[in-house]
Amino acid sequence: MRRILKWLGLLLAVVVLVALVVVGLAWRISEKGLARVYASNDPPLTMLRDPQTLAQGAHLFVTHGCADCHGANGAGQLVFDAGPVLKLVAPNITPGGSHMPHHSADEIAAMIRNGVKPDGHSLVFMPVADFHEMSDADTAALVAYVQALPASNNDPGPYSIRPLGRVLYWLGNFPLVAAETVDHTPHSRGAPAAAVTAEFGKYLAQGCTGCHGQNFAGQHVPGTPPDFPDSQNLTPAAIGNWQEADFFRAIREGKRPDGSALADFMPWKTYAKMSDVELSALWAYLHTLPPVESKKK
Repeated sequence: MRRILKWLGLLLAVVVLVALVVVGLAWRISEKGLARVYASNDPPLTMLRDPQTLAQGAHLFVTHGCADCHGANGAGQLVFDAGPVLKLVAPNITPGGSHMPHHSADEIAAMIRNGVKPDGHSLVFMPVADFHEMSDADTAALVAYVQALPASNNDPGPYSIRPLGRVLYWLGNFPLVAAETVDHTPHSRGAPAAAVTAEFGKYLAQGCTGCHGQNFAGQHVPGTPPDFPDSQNLTPAAIGNWQEADFFRAIREGKRPDGSALADFMPWKTYAKMSDVELSALWAYLHTLPPVESKKK
């Protein structure tokens, strides 16, 4: 018995040592990624602050999920606490926050579309791929709205990158360093006219790829635990029997055609605030996608 306990103790010591080495290496690699400096030199935005522009900015703030993370008033909040992975806290982005008043419109745009802070370092876990190709006009409207938010001195506290999150980043399964996920080649962005067209739907759908994948066939959502449910397949292979009314019900009420509820993680309440034109355009675009069969589990 004494010999067995000795070997178990030795095995435990080896496991602990290996774990410490892995975490140490992951920590070093993640810190190196966070220390990297990026240049963001997109053409300057043309800023307007008229009521129509601010109304469009408010619409984008809600329908693109900014309010889900930063709060309805932009004052910041705890987004989620994923135990050993990450404690994600969205900062106060109102003019009363600790740093936003010092940023220009173009610097804020660089954070939104490229994940790059004014000092060149990357934001953490910012879904920049969803915003990277947002048009210059829409980006300017969103920035104008953010700059016009009522000032708040709320301090939501710091975020925390925990050991498992750093290991997952090392393994390529965690989009920790936002800026490294997009191309920083300077360019202007346009958008198709807001109409019930697949082209406009494709423009809107870029915000869905972070969860549903570039081919919209569903995937394990990056940054979520292994037992977290995969996102759903949105290609005609999975929703080919749906009608447009079914799609509207799913987004506006969170219900599938059979009456079952969408997963809680699906931000349907955010997308429910899209206009009928926007939802119809999304529906039109989804039906142009190549059908991809869902992976068997």
